[in-house]
Amino acid sequence: MREFLTRLPKAELHLHIEGSLEPELMFALANRNGIELPYDSVDAVRAAYEFDDLQSFLDLYYQGMSVLRTADDFFDLAMDYFRRAHAEGVVHVELSFDPQAHLSRGVELSTQIDGLLRAMREGERKLGLSTALILSFLRDRSAEDALDVLEKAAPYWEALDAVGLDSAEFGNPPSKFAAVFERARELGIPRIAHAGEEGPASYVREALESLDVCRIDHGVRCLEDASVVDTLRDRRIPLTVCPLSNVRLKVVEDMRDHPLPTLLDAGLVLTINSDDPAYFGGGVLDNYLACHEAFEWSRETFAQLARNALNVAFMSDARRRELLAELDACQASDA
Repeated sequence: MREFLTRLPKAELHLHIEGSLEPELMFALANRNGIELPYDSVDAVRAAYEFDDLQSFLDLYYQGMSVLRTADDFFDLAMDYFRRAHAEGVVHVELSFDPQAHLSRGVELSTQIDGLLRAMREGERKLGLSTALILSFLRDRSAEDALDVLEKAAPYWEALDAVGLDSAEFGNPPSKFAAVFERARELGIPRIAHAGEEGPASYVREALESLDVCRIDHGVRCLEDASVVDTLRDRRIPLTVCPLSNVRLKVVEDMRDHPLPTLLDAGLVLTINSDDPAYFGGGVLDNYLACHEAFEWSRETFAQLARNALNVAFMSDARRRELLAELDACQASDA
C-alpha cells in the first residue's frame, strides 16, 4: 500500500508554507540572518512540538517564522517543501501564506511574494510541479487590517489563485470578514476559508453564506449540524481535511476516532492534506498512510480522494486533464 500511495498522483490543497519549516532549515536561516533562537538544537525544537490546542501551536508557529527575512528565505522555504512533496508523489501544491504575520515584523509584501513566486517557477521547471498561491488573512486580527493587505497586494492580484482565512477560530467568525471577501469577489479572486476545526458547524455555514467560499478548509465539525452536511453535499463543496493535524491539535484524540469515515459515508467531497507538515507529523503521504492504518480503506477509496483533490484544485483545465490521466494510468497499472 505504501508503494501504491506513493505512486498515486496527489494534490496538496491545504498547506501553510510557513508550517513546512523544518527545524534544520530554521537553524540554517537563523544563522544566515544572525537571529538567535530560544533553542540550542534541532532536537530541542522538535521536543517543543507537543501541542495542547490550536493556540499552543500558533505560538510556536509564529516564533519559528521569525527567521524568514529575505526573498531568498521564502524561496528556500518553499523549495525545501517542494522537494519533499515531489519525492512523496505530490504533483500539485497550493501554498497558503500569512502576509500579516510577516508585515508586522517589517518584512515587505513584495519580499514574501517574490520569493514564493520564484520558488513556484523553479518547482515547475525542475520538479514538474504545478502550484497555486493563496493569500490568507489572520482571523484574530481586524477585518480592516485584512482589507488593507488585500489592497496592498494589488500588484500581485493576477498571481493570486485564491484568498483564504486562517488562524485562531474562537471568537472570530467568518462573517467578521464579509466585506473583505466581497472585495475579493469583486476582483474575481476565488475564496476559501478555515471553518469547523475548533469553531462550530455554524462557522461552516457562515463561511458559505457570508464569504461565498468555494472550499472549506478542515470542516470536520460540520457533522454537528445535519443541515450543514446536507448543504455541503448538495453543493459539492470540498473539504480539505488534515487528519494528522487534527490529532496533534486535539481536535480528535486518536486517528481511529477521526470523523473521516463518517464524512465519507455522508457523501461529502473530501481531500487529504498536511496543513503544517513540519509540526504535525509529515506531509500528504504520511496523512494517506495514517488513514490506511486507521481505517484500512481500499485503493479505490484513496484513488477517489486523490481524484477529488485534482478535480477541485486551482489549476488549468489542461493540467487537470494531464494529472487525471496520470491517476487513471496509476489505477490501471495496479488492476
